[in-house]
This record gives sequence, C-alpha cells and structure tokens, in this order.
Amino acid sequence: MRHALEDADRRIIAALLASPRASWRTVARALGVSERTVVRHAGPLFQDRTVRTTVVRNPVHFPELIPMALRVRCRPPRIRAVAAALARRPDTVWVDILGGGDEISTVVFLDGPEKRNALLLRDLPATDAVDSWTAYTLLRVFPVAFGWTGGLLSPAEVELLGSESPLPAVEPADLGPAGVEPPGGGPSLDDTDHALIAALADNGRATYTELARHARTTALTARRRTERLAGRVVRLATEVDLALLGVHAEALLWITVAPGGLAETAQALSSHPQIRFTAATTGPANLLAAVAATDLAELYELLTGTVGGFRWIASIETTPILTTYKRAGLIRRQPDRPPG
Repeated sequence: MRHALEDADRRIIAALLASPRASWRTVARALGVSERTVVRHAGPLFQDRTVRTTVVRNPVHFPELIPMALRVRCRPPRIRAVAAALARRPDTVWVDILGGGDEISTVVFLDGPEKRNALLLRDLPATDAVDSWTAYTLLRVFPVAFGWTGGLLSPAEVELLGSESPLPAVEPADLGPAGVEPPGGGPSLDDTDHALIAALADNGRATYTELARHARTTALTARRRTERLAGRVVRLATEVDLALLGVHAEALLWITVAPGGLAETAQALSSHPQIRFTAATTGPANLLAAVAATDLAELYELLTGTVGGFRWIASIETTPILTTYKRAGLIRRQPDRPPG
C-alpha cells in the first residue's frame, strides 16, 4: 500500500474524484499537463490499486433492494474480524470501524425481505463477537456531487472536468421538488443494462469496447446505454484512501431533524463539498451524513458553522471513522494484511 503520493498523483486523483470516467486527454487539458504525463502517473496508481473506479446502484431504480445502515457494537478484540467478514459480503457498500474501536458502521443493499431477515435475525445474532446493533432503513439517498479536492484543483479545473465529462449527472428537471428523483422515475432496465452495470462495478473506466464485449452488444450501444445509466441509475465513484489526499478527519453524523425540515436539510447538506453521502433514515436519528474533512479543526468548523446553522436540526451525534474496510462496494486492503 502507498503511504505517500507525488503532487502530480494527487491532482490526477482529485480529477478522477470529480469525473471518474474523464478521458486522459480531458484530465490533461484540465490540469495543464501533457496526456503522456497523466498516463505515466495514472497507470501505476491503477495497477497497484491505490485508485479504483466503480459504480454504486441507486436504490430508487432497483425496487427489490432494501438499503440499510447498521451500527454494530462488538467486543473490541474481535472487531477487526467482524469488519472483515462484513466487507466480504457482496451486499455491503461500505464498512467502517467507528469511535472508540467497539462499533462498526455499514451500509448494505439487501436483495429483498428474506435477505434482510436473514442478516438481522440469523447472521448477526449468531456472531459471538457482536453485542448489539441498531438498524436504519435508508428512506431516500440524496444526490451528492462530491466536490472535495483538498484544494488540489481550482474551480476552473473542476468546471472543465465537469463540462467535458462523457457521463452527465442528473439534470435538475429530472428531480422532484425535494431535489431527488421520484421512485419509479428514470429508464427501465433490461439484461443489457444489468450486464453493463456489472461490468462498470468491476471497472468503472472500462472502455466501451470492453463493456460491449461483456454485455454482448455493440460499442455504440454500450456507450449510449452507459450514458443513460450514469448519474441516475448508478453513481460513478472513484475509490481511494482519502488520507493520501490530506483527509485526516472522516466522520459520520447521525442527525435528528424536525420532519418538516428533513428534505430541506438533507438537500442542503448533500450539496456541501465536504459531505460524501446523505440519506434520510428510519431509527433514532432520521438523517445520516458522511463527512470528509482535512483535520479536526475543519470538522469542528463544519459542525459549528455549517451544520449548526440549520434551524431544523435538534441534535447531532458525531462518530469519527477510525479505519475503513470497504468503500463504494470495494474491499480496501488493510496495512496489516497481505494482498488477497
């Protein structure tokens, strides 16, 4: 695993965070370097899996999915084993160890009530290391434009990447009054779409020829379908340890909001550049937000200056993220474990 990056590496990664499928030519133009320089730096980053690209499904377009967030309290000596086991499940999207090292947070997309009940009524109770858990159903995941670049890119560079991205985001006209796509909206999916999504999940930067081969269609159809899916049915994501880019204070916010202000608050939070995930939930707190800050001082300013200014918020519980086992559906190699 890498523990440090060159400045050029960090800027290229920041560009991929802003636009995961941007061509090397577009990245080079935005950063003001040659395309050869971008390829020379980016190639090793992907080869050693410092950077990976994927897609995450939007549950709105997969009615069989039950999206949930779990807070699992464990015996500290066994918490790493439990986190690793959760990360190996194909239905977990993220797995983090939180707080004082005795709690795990995971987001899981379960394939229907039977899978949900098996996890909550069989798998977790049968795990000796698990003391208790709290389950939150994700009622609505709000669109997030993760604009954090650690100051590595200027607004003009980010704008150029966005303007030349081949995969557009959701247009405002497609969203409901709360700024989210209504359930049932968007394109219907067929076998070709599902095959493309599977291929993109494995490699979010696969070429259209590679996608076409996987979906048994033409490159033109693969491109047209991918452009239709991206930003709505699936969200493109670049997976990287944000500490390499200067993030040293990641946290989850479990927020209690007055019901009448839930949509307004969630939408405002989701547009903040330091917020990487926002969802309305069931449970003791009704809004979950994931934060990426450069340090504790910046996290404090976010909590007091930004989040603290919302009039609908009644309370906030902040749980720091100690270590990550899975992000965007991809298992992250741990420094104390060999590859594989």
